[in-house]
Amino acid sequence: MTFEYSRTVTTTATAHDVWALWSDPGSWHCWDPSVESVAIEGHFAEGAAGVMVLTGGIEVPVTLELVEPGARYLDRLEMGDLRIHIDHVVKDSDSGAEVTVSTFVTGPGAEDIGPMVTADAPKAMETLCAMAEGR
Repeated sequence: MTFEYSRTVTTTATAHDVWALWSDPGSWHCWDPSVESVAIEGHFAEGAAGVMVLTGGIEVPVTLELVEPGARYLDRLEMGDLRIHIDHVVKDSDSGAEVTVSTFVTGPGAEDIGPMVTADAPKAMETLCAMAEGR
């Protein structure tokens, strides 16, 4: 079972400003309403792992599977047999930056969990861009 969701927005902020927020997991709760906190051990680099606390106090392991500094990161959340991969891509554009976030949920109940996981995505991206524009 799988679920996929992708959203692209543009911002007047630079890719650098968006990346500055993305690469600071301690600030994710400021722009993502589904996140209470994130603690990743070590540097923001491929293989780094930690714990994300979702709204309601749900703790899930999080691992950075891919990090291309300034451009992209892919994280993986694990909830039992359910895997949630979230791919974050930012690139400069003529008027600022283009931000794309794609979510892939696999495992039992993916079709039911996926819409819940992505429900806050539009708000998260809006807040992320507003914060990046204010940097």
